[in-house]
Amino acid sequence: MKIFDIDGPLYKFMLTLTNILKLNFCWILGTLIGLGTTVGVSTVAAFDVGLRMVRNEEGYIGKQFVRAWKSNFKQGFPLGLINLLAVYAVYLDLAIFHAMEDGPILLLIWGIFCGIFVTISFIYAYPQTARYQNSLFKILKNSFRISTRFPLWTLLLIICLVLEVLSFLWNYTTNLFGILIGPAALILTISGFSMKIFEKVEANNKKLKEE
Repeated sequence: MKIFDIDGPLYKFMLTLTNILKLNFCWILGTLIGLGTTVGVSTVAAFDVGLRMVRNEEGYIGKQFVRAWKSNFKQGFPLGLINLLAVYAVYLDLAIFHAMEDGPILLLIWGIFCGIFVTISFIYAYPQTARYQNSLFKILKNSFRISTRFPLWTLLLIICLVLEVLSFLWNYTTNLFGILIGPAALILTISGFSMKIFEKVEANNKKLKEE
């Protein structure tokens, strides 16, 4: 039957699932190598593979990941540390608010504002680092600019990510799937949205240069 053929939907689904499992394993291993400090490097490397996957250009997942991990270490390492510090600062603000019996509402508002700012500053930073050569400052600046230039796309992306996270947290069974494919699934979701936006921006820049 065609469904079991090499070009059939079942084969393609199993191949995609296998690649996602491989990518997730690589991300976890690349992060644990540095005891968590290399999370930025692993995430950039995973996005390098993820962007190829959404364009159906992936090859050997492991080899591509290792190559991207090495070539993006210089930028991925500080990007990951800055991201961790920013997330921790937001967490600390909200934790202080909840720890106080009558926490000032301004503290909560500030925490939410900072959380939104950190999200839109980093959500496109990793795929940018994987695709383009730029300074960290410009990468974060461009991520913020992309988020505000494509607000509906960014909002839809965030909703999709939240739904994915909630689905992985639903019960013990989905928790297991979250461990096996969770990070890679989130990375591929962001990669899909990012690739469409990058192509739009690149096409627009090309048009402006021709004019």
